Amino acid sequence: MKSTVETLSPTRVRLTVDVTFDEMSGHLSEAYKKIASQINVPGFRKGKVPPAMIDQRVGRGTVLDEAINLALPDFYSQAAREHEVLVLGRPEVDIKEFVDKEKLSFTVEVNVRPDVVLPDFSSLTINVDDSDVTEADIDEQVEALRVRFGTLNTVERAAATGDFVTIDLVARIDGEEVEGGSASGMSYEVGSNRMIDGLDDALVGLKAGEVKVFETQLVGMEDGKKGEVEVTVQAVKERELPPLDDAFAALASEFDTLAELRADFSERLGRVKKLEQGAQARDRLVEKLLADIEIPVPEEFITAEVNDHLQGENRLEDAVHRAEVEEQVRSSLKSDFLLDAVVKAESVEVTEIELTEYLVRTSSRYGMAPEQFAQELSKAGQISQLVAEVARAKALAGVLSRVTVTDASGNTVDLEALRPQPALTEE
Repeated sequence: MKSTVETLSPTRVRLTVDVTFDEMSGHLSEAYKKIASQINVPGFRKGKVPPAMIDQRVGRGTVLDEAINLALPDFYSQAAREHEVLVLGRPEVDIKEFVDKEKLSFTVEVNVRPDVVLPDFSSLTINVDDSDVTEADIDEQVEALRVRFGTLNTVERAAATGDFVTIDLVARIDGEEVEGGSASGMSYEVGSNRMIDGLDDALVGLKAGEVKVFETQLVGMEDGKKGEVEVTVQAVKERELPPLDDAFAALASEFDTLAELRADFSERLGRVKKLEQGAQARDRLVEKLLADIEIPVPEEFITAEVNDHLQGENRLEDAVHRAEVEEQVRSSLKSDFLLDAVVKAESVEVTEIELTEYLVRTSSRYGMAPEQFAQELSKAGQISQLVAEVARAKALAGVLSRVTVTDASGNTVDLEALRPQPALTEE
């Protein structure tokens, strides 16, 4: 097989492939076997019809067409590997010449990943937020702990923002109760805005035993249309918080004093903010690279991806949604091209240990055992995607070590200090 590659644009190439007939002999044999299994010829068992009889019955041309269909993907893939073409999307094949018992010539036009020219990372500077822990940050943590140890006491007054109420709900559309649209004895925090639009406003001012009906858009309703919700208050409860003193610190933590508790929160928050600086540096580096580097994208591929997405949603004619999806696909594709270029430039390889550690961390976020999570990924054919994610994270960590990172106050941030340090071993 002989092949050449011609660059049509930064994201599209044309492969020209010439194949001798001898190189197609295996595909021709497969074609005869396939057709033999599909036809019935008196005197021959199915699948055992000789080639000469097949030529006579279905025609040599039919066999050759089948052989070509079997051969094209193999020779196309071989040519793509030979020229290190990273194909993207479906190819367009054009058979230029075919001479029985002599040769096959065809071309393939296909979208490809563009070459991304990366900068000298040591010349880049990334700015991140300060990691200082403020008194307000500590107050917020202490108050959250205080709320956890608060108690709810029933009060004989109207509900106000911050109170907890026990309520019954009934949803109706045009006077008819919605199926599954009722609940009773539900506890709800007034002002949390965690349920139905309009519920918080309706509850403020209601006492136990009082009822209010308000209009709102219910789940599944068209925009602009509203249903009615009837809310009945059974009880109003006020949260009483414990006094903020040393006794509270001893009750809510392992510390004897409030000062010790606040110091512990300060230390913990400091570690969290340092880690956030590392994540922010990574994200801002990617943002900067995407903004500074010209990354071409194949328009044909984007159009096909957008159409597939919209067709699945049955929204092909929705111009506004099309624009939104196209922007998402374009942005995602550019990010993929960039990150994979960094992986290639850094010659990153993912070890089994790194993959296992990533599986363990990720599976815990889904509340699954690592083995079960790995099995689910394998079933969904996403193991390669997982490897790519680990490789990209590893590559970005590598280039970040060469980037200058400063905080908002102008201090240099040492990202290496954020990485887990190997344990010391005794000599």
